[in-house]
Amino acid sequence: MLLELHILQNFAPSNLNRDDLGSPKSCEFGGVPRARISSQCIKRAIRQEFKEANLIAEGDRAERSKRFVEKIAKALQVRGHAEAEALAVAEAALALLGVKVAREGRTEYLLFLGAREVDAIVGFCDSRWEALVAASAEKRGKKDKKDADTTALARELEQALDGGKAADLALFGRMLADLPGKNRDGASQVAHPISTHRVVAESDYYTAVDDLKPDDTAGADMIGNIEFNSACFYRYANIDLTQLKANLNGDAELAEATVRAFLLASRDAVPTGKQNSFAAHNPPSLMFAVLRERGAWSLANAFVNPVRPDREAGLVDGSIKALDRYWGELVAMYGPPTDSTLAVVAPASAPLDHLESARKPSFSALLDDTLAAIRPALAV
Repeated sequence: MLLELHILQNFAPSNLNRDDLGSPKSCEFGGVPRARISSQCIKRAIRQEFKEANLIAEGDRAERSKRFVEKIAKALQVRGHAEAEALAVAEAALALLGVKVAREGRTEYLLFLGAREVDAIVGFCDSRWEALVAASAEKRGKKDKKDADTTALARELEQALDGGKAADLALFGRMLADLPGKNRDGASQVAHPISTHRVVAESDYYTAVDDLKPDDTAGADMIGNIEFNSACFYRYANIDLTQLKANLNGDAELAEATVRAFLLASRDAVPTGKQNSFAAHNPPSLMFAVLRERGAWSLANAFVNPVRPDREAGLVDGSIKALDRYWGELVAMYGPPTDSTLAVVAPASAPLDHLESARKPSFSALLDDTLAAIRPALAV
């Protein structure tokens, strides 16, 4: 069973997601330049919303970091171990997994670990303390000892890496280069949001004045440029509910809570780029949820011909109209999605023809109806 989410969100002038030159990210679609936000940026904002709005309990979340040696060592210190030994043991434990630790006690790449996985590693270090102290000493002596005891320790520790029933890890997956057997296919796919219309970045030339400058001294004391744009984005994501439940070790209740958190975070999460300069906190203008047995329909091609605002329909209404029309075209060509359930929330004035029957009075109604629809699928 697949849950799809379509969003139209119009942002005021902003620079939410920058490229390597500081310009708003962009792409070409339909032969014209579009504004773009990377999928990684959106997923990061959703994960941060899980945490900041407490949509997912701490024990059901994961963290992505190079600093797990320090985190594990601090937990070991709480259990009464000395700092220096705790750091050495934490590093030795990760070494058993084949994870290399570089300078300043940081791993060579970002690890994505669930809170329960980290707790299990800490418990393993505490219970196998003497063996890990010895392993750390051997490493300092530059011995590469691969005896049966070390292999057994490594296998025991690997059992801790089961995803930890972490909601965000279950949604977005992970890749551990040194432990491919512990990789996790994410249950969610998130597209790069693109503007429904042609967009060309603009530049803000700004100056700053020294507050303590004498009155007889002319000129600015700082000048610069910030590129920005304003765009109505089409956002698309989906969740494979079967994969989600499997990633959460069969926990249907947590899977439903994860979907609920994902819907709420998708509504509220906004990338943080340059927000102190632009404060573009604009909620979605339309959210459209589809639950279907199989298959997936991104509606990006609704905007392959860029929307052009006119006197009858502004940019947002024009985008809603284009999405509604394209949905009708797909249904006419292929028939409605098998066993589908639709829920749409949009302004009362929004022109809906093909989706009108699915209109809900509020986001709360969309949320409640969507969760009620997925419950039977998760119970299987």
